[in-house]
Amino acid sequence: MKKWTGGVLIIGLACILLVSYSFIEKQPQKQSSYEFFHPNEKILNITISNTVQAKDGTIQTSVRRPHLVTVAGLDYLFNLTYMPKQEKATPFLAWGKMHDLLSRSDSLPETAQGIKEAAVALKELKSKIDENQASKLVHNKDERNCSYSVSSVNSSTSLSNNGSIILGIPCGLIEDSSITVIAIPDGNQDGFGIEFVGPEGKDDPNPPVILHYNVVLPGDNFTKEPVIVQNSWTNEFGWGREEKCPNHGSPNTAKVDGLVKCNEQLTGSSMEENSSSKHLSVNKSTNALDVNDHNHAGSNFPFLDGSLFTATIWAGEEGFHTTVNGRHETSFAYREKLEPWLVSGVRVKGGLRIISALAKGLPVSEDADMAMDLEDLKAPFISNKSKRLVLLIGVFSSGNNFERRMALRRSWMKYEAVRSGVVAVRFFIGLHKNGQVNLELWKEAQAYQDVQLMPFVDYYSLLTLKTIAICIMGTKILPAKYIMKTDDDAFVRVDEILASLKTKTPDGLLYGMVSLESKPQRDKDNKWYISTEEWPHDSYPPWAHGPGYVISRDIAKFIVHGHQQRNLKLFKLEDVAMGIWIEQFKKHVREVQYINDERFYNAGCEPNYILAHYQNPRMVLCLWEKLQNEHKPHCCD
Repeated sequence: MKKWTGGVLIIGLACILLVSYSFIEKQPQKQSSYEFFHPNEKILNITISNTVQAKDGTIQTSVRRPHLVTVAGLDYLFNLTYMPKQEKATPFLAWGKMHDLLSRSDSLPETAQGIKEAAVALKELKSKIDENQASKLVHNKDERNCSYSVSSVNSSTSLSNNGSIILGIPCGLIEDSSITVIAIPDGNQDGFGIEFVGPEGKDDPNPPVILHYNVVLPGDNFTKEPVIVQNSWTNEFGWGREEKCPNHGSPNTAKVDGLVKCNEQLTGSSMEENSSSKHLSVNKSTNALDVNDHNHAGSNFPFLDGSLFTATIWAGEEGFHTTVNGRHETSFAYREKLEPWLVSGVRVKGGLRIISALAKGLPVSEDADMAMDLEDLKAPFISNKSKRLVLLIGVFSSGNNFERRMALRRSWMKYEAVRSGVVAVRFFIGLHKNGQVNLELWKEAQAYQDVQLMPFVDYYSLLTLKTIAICIMGTKILPAKYIMKTDDDAFVRVDEILASLKTKTPDGLLYGMVSLESKPQRDKDNKWYISTEEWPHDSYPPWAHGPGYVISRDIAKFIVHGHQQRNLKLFKLEDVAMGIWIEQFKKHVREVQYINDERFYNAGCEPNYILAHYQNPRMVLCLWEKLQNEHKPHCCD
C-alpha cells in the first residue's frame, strides 16, 4: 500500500513539473536589442537569453553584434605615449575609452574619414607642442594666429584658371562670421564666382569648395538670363545639386535660419515673359534697373556690368546667407562634411575687379597667460576619492568656438555648485583640420582643465559619438548621479536644474523638452533627413531636444555597456539616438520617467527659463548679469 501511494505521489509531482515547465516555456520573453534593430533578420545558431540585470546595473544578453574592423589612423590616435604625462591625463580621459566604438562595422557616416583626418591633425599637433616646449612657449612672429579680421585691397587684378585667393581665413568661420566683397563686374566675361574653399589635403591638392556662389550677368540689353547659382564641390563626390535664383516659381519653400533660399523679388519672373521691355536704365544708387515692366527678371537682379556692388556672405546656424547692397538675396544650407569651420580661404573666379575684401567676426582664442581671472575660471580639481558628483554637464563644442566657451566660463559655469565640485562641466571637442586651431585648443585645455578632446574630426554626422563619450565620462571617469548634455550656445540655470532634480526619482529618468510623437524627416534636402534604411519605422520613440536634457546614471551605464557590447544602434541624430537607446533601456531594465519641462527652450529665450538656446556670447554674459543683479531669469533683448 505504501509503495502504491509513493508511486502515485511521484507521478503526480512529475505531471506538475511538466505542466509548470510548459507554462514557463510559453511566457513571452523580452525582445533583445539586436532583434529590435534587425526585425527582418533571422538569427541562426544564437541563443537569446533572458535579460539579466547585474549588480552594477549593466544589461547582459547573448546576441550577435556588429564586428570590429580596421580603420586607418585609429591605432596612431590611441598611441599617446609621446604626450607628456601631466598633459596627457586631462584632455584624453574619455578619448582612451572610445577605441572599439570607432572601429565598429556599423559605424556612423564619415567615421573613417574623421579618424583618418584626426590622425593627421594629431601628428601635426604633437609637432607643434614639441616646438612650443622647445622654445618655452615664446611667441613665434612667423606663426599664423587666429585673428578677428583679415582684409585686402585691390588683390585680384589678374586671375588664374583656378581663380585667385583674395583672403586667407586663418582659423575657419564660426556663426556670425562674415566676408564682405566690394567689387565691379566686368562685362567682357559672362559672370564671376566667389568661392569659400577648404584646406588642401596631402593626398588631394584640390581643396573642397564649401560654397560656390556663381553669378551669370544679364549681358548687353539683357541678351542673357541673369542667374545666381549656388553649389558645393568635393574631390570625392564632385559637384552637388545646383540651387538657382531666380528659381522661376519653384514650390520649394524650405528656409535656412528662417530666411528664404531665394529673394522673392527674384523668384517669380522669367526672361521670356518680359523680353519685349525696351526702356531700361541703370539706377547707380540702388544697383537695380528702372523698367516700365516691373516684372522683368533683370529689374531686381543685384549685379550689373560695370556697376559697383557690396556683397556680404555671413555664416548662420544652418547655412550661408548673402546680402547685396543691403538686401538679402540668397541662403544656402550647409552641406554634409562642408561646415563653415572648414573654410580656409576666399577665392574669386571670372570677370570681377576687387576693390576691397574684408572678413570679420572670425574666431579668436583668448591668451590664458593674460587672463587676470584664470584661477577663478579653471575647472576645480575633482579627485578619484571625491564624493560622487550630483551632475556632470557635457557641452558640445567645436575647436574654433573659443569665444563661446569663454562666455560660459564667465557666466553659468561660475555657479557655486560648479565651483565647489558638486557639478562638473566639460567641453567635448573633436580635432580640427586647421593646425593652428588645434594648438590654440590645446593651450586652452591645459589652462582651464575642462576640455575633453575627441579622436575624430568634428563632423556634424559624428555628434552621437560625443553623446556616448559624455556617458562614459559620467559613469567611469567622473561618476555622477545625473548626466546632462547641452550645447556651447546654451545658457543653463544650474541652480534650477539641481532644484528640479531633487523632486525626481533618480532611476530611469529622461528630463528636458521631451517629444513624445515625432516622425523621421524623409525630405532629402532637409538637414535632418533620415532614409528608410537608417530608420525603417514611421515614428521615433520619445526623445528630448538636444540643446539640453538630463538622464539618470542607470541609463548612462546602460548606454555605455550597450555600446561596449555593440548591442545598441548608432544613429546620427544624437538626441533621437538617446531616445532610441532609452527605449531599449525601458524594454530590458525598468520603466522610464519621461519628464517634459517646457522651460528647456530649444529655440531662444523666454522668461522663467531653465535653459535658453541660440544665445551668442554677448547674450550669455547678459543673462548672467541679469541673474546677478535682478535675481530673476529675465531674457536679454
